[in-house]
Amino acid sequence: MSSFNIQSILRENIKNLTPYSSARHEFKGKASVFLDANENAYGSPLDKDFNRYPDPLQISVKEAISKIKGVPVANTFLGNGSDEAIDILIRAFCNPGHDNILILPPTYGMYEVAAAINDVEVKRVNLNSEYQLDLDKIAENIDEHTRIIFVCSPNNPTGNSIYREDIETLLANFNGLVVVDEAYINYSRQKSFIQELTEYGNLVVLQTLSKAWGLAGLRVGIAFASEEIIEVFNKIKPPYNINQSSQELALKGLQQVDTVNKWILETTLERDRLIEKLAVLPFVERIYPSDANFILVKTQDGHSVYNYLAEREIIVRDRSKVSLCEGCLRITIGTPAENDLLIETLNNYK
Repeated sequence: MSSFNIQSILRENIKNLTPYSSARHEFKGKASVFLDANENAYGSPLDKDFNRYPDPLQISVKEAISKIKGVPVANTFLGNGSDEAIDILIRAFCNPGHDNILILPPTYGMYEVAAAINDVEVKRVNLNSEYQLDLDKIAENIDEHTRIIFVCSPNNPTGNSIYREDIETLLANFNGLVVVDEAYINYSRQKSFIQELTEYGNLVVLQTLSKAWGLAGLRVGIAFASEEIIEVFNKIKPPYNINQSSQELALKGLQQVDTVNKWILETTLERDRLIEKLAVLPFVERIYPSDANFILVKTQDGHSVYNYLAEREIIVRDRSKVSLCEGCLRITIGTPAENDLLIETLNNYK
């Protein structure tokens, strides 16, 4: 592993923080009578009892993820969506009003929102015309207060994967955290960066159960990192950040690997079909390569096309006002029937 030392960028108040110790943290072992957490001993007014607090470290869910991903439980954090992991990273490593993060627009908007909430400066280095990293400009914009670089790959909203060697260059040369957000990695031809966790001590990989796994309503995000970084996550997070029902349902969902793999294959096939059908439309100027479950479509007038579809109860995402996405719509890959309806509707657009 690289010689990166997280203590060099960890906030002093976090180093000295004594985390909240819940009843479920303090007792380890088996028991039949629980009189320690001030829960309602009579049960809950539901078909199933939810009167007990959930496992604060979600060990069973992490073990199931470990079997699929090959990453040890000790290197895994579960959050209330990946957004919780993003927020904790900024709170742990960036001093408000002093440090900064670097983002690479066009990209996922929550990096900037989380920084703003925490009073952390945001530096922006736009992707180049092919939506890849501009390493020279990134180097020019890093300063002594830059703590985190967020790289979304496959990128949202553009859909493309970032060149692996460029991310490795950041990891090898930046004395801060490089967060690789892989929310859409299941649809990508590029392999995950979780295989590099033992090589780079400053690497954090974000994934989620919201996309390919179809569990967006449960709000379960994943961060993979060194044990030392995971300890920081667990120190800061609320005691019971993943509720009992989400843990139970996530466990059930993680048993359906074959179903999920079938959906992934069908989605990528539908993605190729949708690109082929939309590319011939006269108002479509370009469809960008995608490794995600959506495509970015550049049109002559994105706002007009968006309104036309919305009037017909088909909702896509208008990205026209986003940097480097002028005239673009982000279109999620639907079911074959939904995609047929979209194609038919756009064929009638004047």
